[in-house]
Amino acid sequence: MEVHPGSCLCGSVRFEVRGPIGPVVYCHCSMCRRASGSAFAVNASVQASDFRVLAGEDAISEYRSSPDYVRAFCSRCGSPIYGRPLSFPSLRRVRLGTLEGGREPTPCAAVWTRSATPWYRDSGALEQFEEEPPARYYGFEPPP
Repeated sequence: MEVHPGSCLCGSVRFEVRGPIGPVVYCHCSMCRRASGSAFAVNASVQASDFRVLAGEDAISEYRSSPDYVRAFCSRCGSPIYGRPLSFPSLRRVRLGTLEGGREPTPCAAVWTRSATPWYRDSGALEQFEEEPPARYYGFEPPP
């Protein structure tokens, strides 16, 4: 079984993903840019049942950033940990920078590129979507 440990910057929140990491995407939407403080957020879907908080559950704060999305972060250091799409309660969108592994899959797409900041220069190596990508990028089916 695959086990992917992760934590926030200060180490208060520790978690693991016991199972596969879904497709990795770079999200350029304005909310992900603000939440990450960068040109994009790097996210991957995991099954909610595979995501376990090992320590610091009391340090996790959640913020409802849109009617269908909740973002979780460490209330002590501010590290984004995961997102919860309310319309897909069986999924967590883990922020890949919080994982301690190195066996994570390679990114396969850039999404919401229409919202990309003008100072970021994309290499164009990934499949590009101006808005919401097909559903397979949120699940576990490999892209074509």
